[in-house]
Amino acid sequence: MSDAPSAAARGQDRDGLRYDRILLKLSGEALLGDRTYGVDPEFCKFIARQVAEVHARGVQVGIVVGGGNIFRGLAAAAAGMDRATGDYIGMLATVMNGLALQDALEHVGVPVRVMSAIAMNEVAEPYIRRRAVRHLEKGRVTLFVAGTGNPYFTTDTAAALRAVEIGAQVLLKATKVDGVYDADPLTNPTARRYAQLQYADLLRDQLKVLDAAAVSLCMENDLPIVVFDLNQPDNITRVAIGEPVGTLISGATSAVGGVPA
Repeated sequence: MSDAPSAAARGQDRDGLRYDRILLKLSGEALLGDRTYGVDPEFCKFIARQVAEVHARGVQVGIVVGGGNIFRGLAAAAAGMDRATGDYIGMLATVMNGLALQDALEHVGVPVRVMSAIAMNEVAEPYIRRRAVRHLEKGRVTLFVAGTGNPYFTTDTAAALRAVEIGAQVLLKATKVDGVYDADPLTNPTARRYAQLQYADLLRDQLKVLDAAAVSLCMENDLPIVVFDLNQPDNITRVAIGEPVGTLISGATSAVGGVPA
């Protein structure tokens, strides 16, 4: 059976879209759900349903997933493991997460491909930029795993890199809170959420949303970033159609220190 999209599925509400091609960055911790380790199949299904909804509207979706729910290279390095070795193990963890998401997406009827920056032909295609773009054009959700394929780079940087390479119009950073705050909202009830920030705001104030390399890459390529709450079931679609969701990070003019929500 062909996995090319039907005209009805790919054309629905297309005129109402702000973004035709998006890159969704999921942390490994997002796949934990209510667990303390590993992957929660029910939460994978929850994510898959959100992706299916935005895909049905005609949006081309790329996804980069982290591996912190299984293994974190920085933590292993802090405990004495060689940093490069730890990062490679972390890359393999992202492959496992990608396969779990692939299964969840297929169960909700979404065509999907997994592309790995580290060759493992039995479980994933090798990452080739032109092939990735073709998958997206064919209406296949494309999962990018194994980070950049190099140690010392985070999956945030991998997400920024893949977003630029595939020509995504926005990078969506999924988190547990509804945007960027000037303090941790989970521990500080007076923390303020920003509606909009400049790239330089993140770098200057060292706001822990994405690492500096990822922010710099987005800034150099004028790629906007939206930080949003993954736990709200329609937020990905709301971003795609242009609703103000979470915090928008871009090169647009904003007040000093950002615009509080």
